[in-house]
Amino acid sequence: MRSSTVKRIDQGSVPKKISNKCLARKVDNTSFWQRLIPLPWSLWPSEARLLLALMLFWSIAGLFILGSASWWMASREMGDGSYFIKRQMVWLLCGWTIAWLAISIKIRQWLKISKFCLIICILLVGATLVFGSTINGSSRWLILGVFRVQPSELIKPFLILQAANLFAQWKRIKNGQKLLELSLFGIVIILILKQPNLSTAALIGSLIWMMALSAGVHFRSLIASASLGASLGVYSIVRHEYQLLRVTSFLNPWEDPQGNGYQLIQSLLAIGSGGMFGEGYGLSTQKLLYLPFLNTDFIFSVFAEEFGFAGSFMLIIFLLLVAFLGLRISLFSRNNYSKLIAIGCSTIIIGQSILHLAVTSGSIPTTGLPLPFISYGGNSLISNFLIAGILLRCSLESTGLIGGLKVKKKLNQIF
Repeated sequence: MRSSTVKRIDQGSVPKKISNKCLARKVDNTSFWQRLIPLPWSLWPSEARLLLALMLFWSIAGLFILGSASWWMASREMGDGSYFIKRQMVWLLCGWTIAWLAISIKIRQWLKISKFCLIICILLVGATLVFGSTINGSSRWLILGVFRVQPSELIKPFLILQAANLFAQWKRIKNGQKLLELSLFGIVIILILKQPNLSTAALIGSLIWMMALSAGVHFRSLIASASLGASLGVYSIVRHEYQLLRVTSFLNPWEDPQGNGYQLIQSLLAIGSGGMFGEGYGLSTQKLLYLPFLNTDFIFSVFAEEFGFAGSFMLIIFLLLVAFLGLRISLFSRNNYSKLIAIGCSTIIIGQSILHLAVTSGSIPTTGLPLPFISYGGNSLISNFLIAGILLRCSLESTGLIGGLKVKKKLNQIF
């Protein structure tokens, strides 16, 4: 899927085609929008082009899905049916700006600042336990003026980067340093469990485990860490009554249909009502204040009711395509850091999407995980756009035309 231009760069020569395009860029003959990207569009790998198109489609389609899911509730509770759509559009603009910044910054620079940003985010997560606003039994939010910040969402991209920093050189660093770096990840998971937020803690633990597996960490260490993580999850469920009730209601939601089983029952009714081809866009009945959290944690239920099995199946195919592109980007990356970052970015976006679908369909106990690029929420959008932008940057650097030293020197010799 890589062009012959890129292959010739790999062989150590700079073809005339590239030099002409770089020269055109140098003398400002390119269009305005092409000056905003670090590499001319014609030299983008096919994986990066397709991934960018899918992200654009995903975010715009998500806006329409959110509009259908939230219009009735917003009209009744806020007095404006477009209340959530207007705010989501603002966050979309911010998200795409952040994605552009992520694409424009070298992976090496991201890796340099990752530890500092991770520590700041850890302090913010810790602050939620003291100063956080408690919503639905969990203290996940910090109120900063007119903004509500959810540090457990914003920490995800920096966890990916710092995990890549660690596991890419796992065999070369001393055990003491390994323990120190792993302790940061442990602190993050424990603090998030204390909020309590079991779903996000499980997602982060799975992310770090998957990156360690991809880096070739010894299998016995992976088994031990998975056992420890499972033990922490069981301890959190036993200690927090509302989490235990969610697990028991998941096993038999009809035992308490008006209480703990209400959310799952309404979600299953919505999905089942969709049939093969759905009720049609905007025609969901469960969103008429029957289904709780329909614009965030259960938005897929509304989607499934309106688009049916066929639409849900297409969504799964879409997620598989994004996962395939993430794997391709990882395979084409030129160093272990970029390979692991691509694996981590793909894992967090696709993993969270699959967990959301599993919760709403009753495959796992009810948890509070938004559907990336679709559910309402600025923190989730910004985090996911930053992750997607870093993944795109990994793809652009796989060409060897940006981000490296050798090719940069070759291109500079032209002028």
